[in-house]
Amino acid sequence: MGASMRRLAAVLLMFALTACGGGADEAPEPQATPPPPKPAFTRATTALSCGATKVRIPATIPGIDRAGSFARLDSLQRPLRVRGLIWSDDDERVYVGVVCGVRTAEQFATVVARSALTVYRGRPALHWTTRTGLRNFMWLERPGTAVYVAATPGLATEIRSIAADITTG
Repeated sequence: MGASMRRLAAVLLMFALTACGGGADEAPEPQATPPPPKPAFTRATTALSCGATKVRIPATIPGIDRAGSFARLDSLQRPLRVRGLIWSDDDERVYVGVVCGVRTAEQFATVVARSALTVYRGRPALHWTTRTGLRNFMWLERPGTAVYVAATPGLATEIRSIAADITTG
């Protein structure tokens, strides 16, 4: 836009503001901007990592006590590095962790025998149930990093909300 067009646009804008009661001699009314809404609560997180990729998982799960950690998944078809945490409520358990080393979707699809391939957050995901009834869910977050969430039958409904709380950074 040339200089003459900018001047013409400015003159037209001034006339439009004057006609609407927004003349130059009137101070504009202050516009208060509300602060962004704060979350109802802030959930603390714990980070697990595969190399440079950090996966932030909930540090606590409401109503369930932290019960230890794990470094192995029997369902894996080949040895991969696994790091995870366990929560427990009597005989019921929740497992959340990372599986390191799977680089491609093709590798990921074959990492667990008798699993069903699906999609989670636009990424390849697997779900399966073990002979003992443990419900398992895992998705390939990034090349080299898969996120794992599992629960015994009494807490299986928690898998979806726990997975939704997991972030990477």
